[in-house]
Amino acid sequence: MLSSLRFRPTLWPTLITVPAVLVMVGLCIWQVQRLYWKEALIVERQARVATEIALPAPGADLSQVEFHRVRLEGTFQHDKELFLGARSRNGNPGYQILTPFALADGQLILVNRGWVPVERKPAGRRAEGQVAGQVTLEGVLRLPHEQAFMQPDNEPQNKMWFFVDLPAMATAAGTAIRTDLYVDAGPAENPGGYPLGGQTRIEMPNDHLQYALTWGLLAIALVVIYVLYHLKLQRERQS
Repeated sequence: MLSSLRFRPTLWPTLITVPAVLVMVGLCIWQVQRLYWKEALIVERQARVATEIALPAPGADLSQVEFHRVRLEGTFQHDKELFLGARSRNGNPGYQILTPFALADGQLILVNRGWVPVERKPAGRRAEGQVAGQVTLEGVLRLPHEQAFMQPDNEPQNKMWFFVDLPAMATAAGTAIRTDLYVDAGPAENPGGYPLGGQTRIEMPNDHLQYALTWGLLAIALVVIYVLYHLKLQRERQS
């Protein structure tokens, strides 16, 4: 019976199905492209974080420096620290402590020293970690980025920040920190345990293969439904 059926597409199902399938195939291809882009970006970050460079001079081209390791010597200005909010560690709420770091040449670099739980936000509750005098800092270079979608506005009056805005942070702290870059401190343990350094996220979510398979399977399923619908329609017409 099936061999005697002729596949004759009808107008409206075809007008609906063909564009939908093309969109799904396009989304599948786009997700594959995103997959390769994300994999290359992760590999690039991993290569950068494995390489130490000198601190770029003010005004230098910074397009290729983010996530490279640096080693700095200087002094923390703990009285001017800021708080980066809405940060959690293993599901526990807390803050990241951002502190100006004075170099011997007079430069001031903002350093993300790491995470503290909510109850350790006051400096007096982590006094051992307020390291005084000259220290050697190993960290990762970071560049400021725009406020993300749905991210709260910063609250400079409360020293509370939800994204890094270096010019505004310099004004709020009353310091001439560099506004083109900052540093995430490495994982070296601080006295007293806090802040917990090494908060740089090198790995990124990479679910693009799943998305590509989903769109590809949806396109195949729609084509199968389209064909079966017309075969059924032909059988009904011949019965």
